[in-house]
Amino acid sequence: MKPSIQLSSLANFRDVGGHVTRDGLRVRTGILYRSGALDGLEPADAEALEGLGIRTIYDLRTRAEWDQRPDRLPNGARHVGLDVLDGLRHGTPTRIMALMADPAAAREHLGDGKGAEMFFGQYRGFVALEAARRAYGRVFADLTDAACRPALIHCMGGKDRTGWAAASLLLLLDVSDGDVLEDYLASNTYLGPGFQQFFDDFEARGGEPNLLSQFFWVRPDYLEVALDEVKRIYGSIESYFANGLRLGDAGVAALRQTFLE
Repeated sequence: MKPSIQLSSLANFRDVGGHVTRDGLRVRTGILYRSGALDGLEPADAEALEGLGIRTIYDLRTRAEWDQRPDRLPNGARHVGLDVLDGLRHGTPTRIMALMADPAAAREHLGDGKGAEMFFGQYRGFVALEAARRAYGRVFADLTDAACRPALIHCMGGKDRTGWAAASLLLLLDVSDGDVLEDYLASNTYLGPGFQQFFDDFEARGGEPNLLSQFFWVRPDYLEVALDEVKRIYGSIESYFANGLRLGDAGVAALRQTFLE
């Protein structure tokens, strides 16, 4: 899925819609966009978002991330902060970024697959954490209200917390598993050039770049872990939305009516 418009100061920006479902319906465009953080948003790109009519910015980052790098909002948009990972004990984004400053600590805490295990814990948390269920439930309930749309949902890179939001919604709307996975993995393409500098700097300080790949890239097994957690706790994606996110059957029906044409 190509970005609907190019924004040089907003990473991983694209429309969540445009996919075709298994039964031939289409996910509406112009309702929900996704991206990385807006802390570096430049005036021209803010104007472009304003032109899209963005009314609500859902920020899924932690409180520490909000404080350190607050969003720059386009005119007419309101900011809704929803800390998806509130209550997660290990593997928070702030902790992982701190490890990047110390190659020795990174080797100790991320080596031998420990970084991937941190991310497995994050993805399970997207499904099981009360804060995550409350945050995602708020987003999807709001999106059935025209007054909240169009909306933009983001985290730091727009790939994990945001990636789960987009993937779970598309699965609920009955987009094929293959298309959902392709859309999820597209973050690697959009973010790759910007990440290279982090890898180079880390290596220059004596770090092992492969350690960073565990959390800089999205991977099929990360998404699979979250889906396994959905099956384990709720049995189906429909039950996850209806019961886990507390939308109920009526809310799920309204969400489908909102997004499908």
